[in-house]
Amino acid sequence: MNATALTERDAPDGAGVGVPGGPRRRLVEVVVPVYNEQHVLEASVRRLHRYLVENLPFPFRITVADNASTDGTWAVAARLERDLTGVRAVHLDLKGRGRALRAVWSRSDADVVSYMDVDLSTDLNAFLPLVAPLLSGHSDLAIGSRLARGSAVARGPKREFISRTYNLLLRTTMAARFSDAQCGFKAARTEVVQALLPRVQDEEWFFDTELLLLAERSGLRIHEVPVDWIDDPDSRVDIVKTAKADLRGMWRVAKASLRSSSGAPVRARVRAVDPPAGLRWQVPVFATIGVLSTIAYLLLYVLLRAPVGAFAANAVALAVTAVANTAANRRFTFGVTGSRNALRDQIGGLVAFVIGLVLSSGTLAGVHAAVQHPSRGVELVALVVANGLSTLARFVVLRAWVFHPRRHNASSDYETAIPAAQNTGELS
Repeated sequence: MNATALTERDAPDGAGVGVPGGPRRRLVEVVVPVYNEQHVLEASVRRLHRYLVENLPFPFRITVADNASTDGTWAVAARLERDLTGVRAVHLDLKGRGRALRAVWSRSDADVVSYMDVDLSTDLNAFLPLVAPLLSGHSDLAIGSRLARGSAVARGPKREFISRTYNLLLRTTMAARFSDAQCGFKAARTEVVQALLPRVQDEEWFFDTELLLLAERSGLRIHEVPVDWIDDPDSRVDIVKTAKADLRGMWRVAKASLRSSSGAPVRARVRAVDPPAGLRWQVPVFATIGVLSTIAYLLLYVLLRAPVGAFAANAVALAVTAVANTAANRRFTFGVTGSRNALRDQIGGLVAFVIGLVLSSGTLAGVHAAVQHPSRGVELVALVVANGLSTLARFVVLRAWVFHPRRHNASSDYETAIPAAQNTGELS
C-alpha cells in the first residue's frame, strides 16, 4: 500500500447483521471512505445502517475508512463502531479514496465488497440490485450509473458536462463499455477485486476508472444499475483538479496497454468476445494495414490521374481502398470473423470514407488554389498528409463505433484467461 500506515479496530466477532435464523448467509461489506467528514458522517452511517438492517436479506458489515482526516472524523467513526453492531472503523495515515478502498478490500473476508460516498447521494434502494448479481455469481463487478437509461439525476450543468465528457472520452479513446466510471456506488466479488488490486496503481480518484478498465480488459462481467442521484451541494471535491488527474491516469493506462503484462492466469466467465489483446494488438496491425492501404491508394491515384483527373482519381482510389481497408481491419485488427453484419460494417466504414474524402479533396483543392500547376510529387505529398489524418479518424470511428464490442456481442459465454499479478487459482 505504498508505505501506508494502517491501524484498524476490528469489529466484534459475529458483527455482521442480517435476517435472523436460517443457514449462514453470504457477507456483504460496505466501505464508506471519508476525509474530514465529521459534520455528516454520523447521520449518514446511522441512516445507512438502519436501511441495511431493514432491507438487506444478507449479513453486512459497514467499514468507515478514515483516510488521514484532520478534524474530528476519527472520533465520530470510533463512536459509531462502539454504538452500532456491524460497524467498524479503519484509520489510514495517508490520504486517498483509492488507498482507503485498497486497504479495506484487500483484507476483507466478505463475499462481496462495495463502497458508497458518505453523502449518500445515490438512493439506497439501488443497493440490493447492485450486489444481487454478484452474490448469485452472475457478474463480477457492479456499478451504479447516472448515465444509464432509467437513471434520475439532479446536479448542476457544470458537473453534468464534465461527467459526460469524461465518460465519452473513455468510450471513444479506450473503448470502455461501462457508462459511468465515477459514480460513488460500486461493488465487486471479493476474490475478483483482490486479484485485480495489485495491478491498480492509482490511490485517489482515478482508482475507480482504472479498476473498471482492468476488469473489462480482463474479460470480467460488469453489471450496471441505473440510479437515482442527487448532487451534494456541500461537496468539496475539486472537479478541475480531479479531471486533470483523471486525464493523466487515462494517458498512463493507455501507454501501459501498449505493453504486454505478465502474470499468473486467472479464469473468469465473460459474455462477449473482446478484440485480441486490446490496443497493443490493434495499433500495430491497424498501422500495417494503413500503410498497405496508403500504398495501394497512391498507386491507384497515379494510374487514374491522367485519364480522369485529380479529383475523380482521388475519389475512386479512396473508395476502392476504403472497402478493402474496412474488410482487413474487420478481420485482423478487431478479430471479427464470418459474414454476419459484414455489410453493416462496410456501411459504417463509409463514415470513415467520407472523412477521408473530405480531407483529401480539401487538401487537393488547397494545393491547386495555392499552385497553378502543381506537380504530381506535390499532390502526392499533400495526399499522404491528408491520408495520415484520415487514418487517425478512421481508427477512432472503427474502434469506438463500427467494431465496438457492443455491436459484436457473442451469443454464448466462453472461458478466457486473464492476467493478474497475485493469483494462481481460478475464479468461479
